[in-house]
Amino acid sequence: MGFKKHGKSGIEVSDWFPHTARNIDKISIVRSMWTTDSNHGAQTQFHTGRHMLDPVQPTLGGWVHYGLGSLNDNLPQFISIGTREYWNKKDGQYLGPAHDAVPLRIDPSNPLAFGRPERPLSREAQSIGFDLVEQLNGLTGVEYPNDPATAARIASYELAFKMQRSVPEVVDFADETEETKNLYGLDLPHCKDFGMQLLAARRFVERGVRFIQIQHGGGGAGAWDAHGGLKANHEKLSLQVDQPIGALLEDLDRRGLLDETIVIFATEFGRTPGSQGSDGRDHHPFAFSVWMAGGGIKAGHVHGGTDELGFHAVEHRHYVTDIHATILKQLGLDSHKLDVPGRKRLAIDHGTPIDDIIA
Repeated sequence: MGFKKHGKSGIEVSDWFPHTARNIDKISIVRSMWTTDSNHGAQTQFHTGRHMLDPVQPTLGGWVHYGLGSLNDNLPQFISIGTREYWNKKDGQYLGPAHDAVPLRIDPSNPLAFGRPERPLSREAQSIGFDLVEQLNGLTGVEYPNDPATAARIASYELAFKMQRSVPEVVDFADETEETKNLYGLDLPHCKDFGMQLLAARRFVERGVRFIQIQHGGGGAGAWDAHGGLKANHEKLSLQVDQPIGALLEDLDRRGLLDETIVIFATEFGRTPGSQGSDGRDHHPFAFSVWMAGGGIKAGHVHGGTDELGFHAVEHRHYVTDIHATILKQLGLDSHKLDVPGRKRLAIDHGTPIDDIIA
């Protein structure tokens, strides 16, 4: 495995990612990220900006939902997909339960937990039950008019009923061409699952869903956490994700959606530049890379850098909330104006937009 320069930009990309390399001129890479958690709680830190032992903070997806509201009343606006689902209930503790992510499976017969009745029911019978629940919730809402949990529960029942009808259609790819399905690798066993997730993401974007987060890799042999056997591990996992990633960028671009959709490919932390054991790498929070594309982000651009060993980010260093601030800025939001009464946030919680990667 090596690295080669690709595209007009001449950016170096690993040989394990040929489909990503083909699209490198659509991408901005930030090579100077850092965080503080050296264990897997760092995923909490990337989503929220805070160490998992710090006071509760909402995730980026929760803030986007809170700030922008809904474009489609029949679909959730904040979706979490993947084997390591991250749909932080801390959003509900801080912003209110209405802003939690909705976890989905890419299975048209069963995409939602409790998404269908335990026993077969007609639409008419479901409507009768829904009307009864709506009446009972309405009575509770009158009795407790200022209870956000009650209001969120009422709204969730309404959205759940709508999602039972709308979500299965989104994750059913019967109307997609064979060319599109093969582009995402749905014909290949090694990348079918991740390809289905990214194709579903494009379909949700088309229908007005604002924020979709997809996690790849579970625990053990299915994880990118290569403390040993790095070559075999990463060869296998890169095959699972590379073609679907390239497909998403190309598919969004040809449909005219990439200009208004931000794609970010990220990680919780980096790996040590030196080996762990004979063929592994340990956790490393002091320097890592992420990349972004679309949504007004510069194309074919590299920002920041590390020392010659890759141990520390030294050029244009960025804490994880700078990524949050950049995304919020491109969505027309300012985190300083997303305050919740009675909740004081630190400057580091807000971050600073990375203007150098904004077109």
